[in-house]
Amino acid sequence: MAKQKKSPRPKAETPKGFRDYFGAEVTHRTEMLGKIAAVYHRYGFDALESSGVETVQALGKFLPDVDRPNEGVFAWQEDADSDKPGDWLALRYDLTAPLARVYAQHQNDLPKPYRRYAMGPVWRNEKPGPGRFRQFYQCDADTVGASSVAADAEICAMLADCLEEVGIERGDYIVRVNNRKVLNGVMEVAGLSGDDKEAERGIVLRAIDKLDRLGTDGVRALLGEGRKDESGDFTKGAGLDSLQVNVVMSFVNAHSDVSSALAIEASNASEEGDERRADLLTDARYSMDASFVDRDAKITYGKARAVWNKRMLDHLGALVKDSDIGWQGVQELTEIHEFMMSGGYSDCRFAIDPSVVRGLGYYTGPVFEAELTFEIKDDKGRTRNFGSVAGGGRYDDLVKRFTGQEVPATGVSIGVDRLLAALDAKGRLDKTADAPVVVTVMDKARMADYQAMVAELRQAGIRAEVYLGNPKNFGNQLKYADKRGSPVAVIEGGDEYEKGVIQIKDLILGAQMAEGATLEEYKELPSQYEVPRDQLVAKVRDILDSQS
Repeated sequence: MAKQKKSPRPKAETPKGFRDYFGAEVTHRTEMLGKIAAVYHRYGFDALESSGVETVQALGKFLPDVDRPNEGVFAWQEDADSDKPGDWLALRYDLTAPLARVYAQHQNDLPKPYRRYAMGPVWRNEKPGPGRFRQFYQCDADTVGASSVAADAEICAMLADCLEEVGIERGDYIVRVNNRKVLNGVMEVAGLSGDDKEAERGIVLRAIDKLDRLGTDGVRALLGEGRKDESGDFTKGAGLDSLQVNVVMSFVNAHSDVSSALAIEASNASEEGDERRADLLTDARYSMDASFVDRDAKITYGKARAVWNKRMLDHLGALVKDSDIGWQGVQELTEIHEFMMSGGYSDCRFAIDPSVVRGLGYYTGPVFEAELTFEIKDDKGRTRNFGSVAGGGRYDDLVKRFTGQEVPATGVSIGVDRLLAALDAKGRLDKTADAPVVVTVMDKARMADYQAMVAELRQAGIRAEVYLGNPKNFGNQLKYADKRGSPVAVIEGGDEYEKGVIQIKDLILGAQMAEGATLEEYKELPSQYEVPRDQLVAKVRDILDSQS
């Protein structure tokens, strides 16, 4: 009889594009989610936990690739091998498309407008890369059923509050706001409106979205015949003529155009002897520069940004003056500006920025991104701005897919993992280990005594555990406590038990002394204390307080 081959052992490794999270990582994320949820709740939003699985049909055209239902998402078909295969199902790609399904399904039972927040993992079947995973957390808040741009302004204000609540200081972030209607107006002025121009508009949108990476020359090339990169690969362009390209580029170059106009105004003001106005205009010119917060400005930061925002609104208004939809977009941006100011959110916290496009196709009005403006070192040691950590906008057509009726909606999604990385980069994550006190076991026959000790500590609110490994080697118990990062070890051998005392070892101080304390320092700062048994909680708490 042939000997059966053993099944190969599975590899102990995470799937490509996924990762495991341990201890402090999970704790930090939980704390951040709690802080953000508290802000959302304060603004009147209710929690919603929807299914992690949706039908591909419900996700619809908002999938990355509609022609291949399992491309971009993790999808499968129910009873695929049967005579009557079922629906295609997919792990949710984001938290917004499921909201549209929930609202359409339960709209008769929900208040109108419906304000909800949701937090949880989403999954994307995309190529992973450094810092880019196939599963990550999102933290969303949306208002469904409100057409007023006051709802958009409220989302922007709430986003600013969330960033400050989790530890991003004012001056280290900016909420950038644009309106897709303005961009639609630019398309109309450039002769790119209408269903027959959808493909060209798509290429134009993607080209504008690459401005930071490709620069103005790269965008201009993609608006025309196309662009060849350094490797020789050619990307086909939108095929616009020179007049159309100039119209779109006047939108793309809005920052430099406004900056140039401010420079001219400042120069004229200086020649007229109005140095105060010249300073204001100069600072306004630089107010979109991340380093501006470090400038020795002669006027307040908010006033400079206010001038910038006003000039940008004027510039966009002139650009789309011949387009009704474009002009409507500028008016909405103006209202958002006014609402933010009236709510006490000065211009230093947000900016009108036409470079905010947002890649998803379902945005129909105001769009916004929160960008962190401080600099960090990348993996190659290069200095760069941290970048975007949140984004969102208005999507008035999303629920319409289910109901046939337009339902206005707006919302934001915060990238929790990126926010945690930002706080870590700024040194604002509490790295103090919240590790348990370890009660060691010197006599297995007295396990009940040790359990009584740990119960006392827990009842006093102190995190604690009894060593549950093999207690034969006491050194291994201390090694375990060290690996756990434990602050304190409690020791009670037979002698201590007879005398009614316990030994309490300050592991943090002991480790510091072991790194180079002199004999005199060692004598002055003992790291182990003998105390009466009934002083267990008091002494442990005293040591923990001294460590904090």
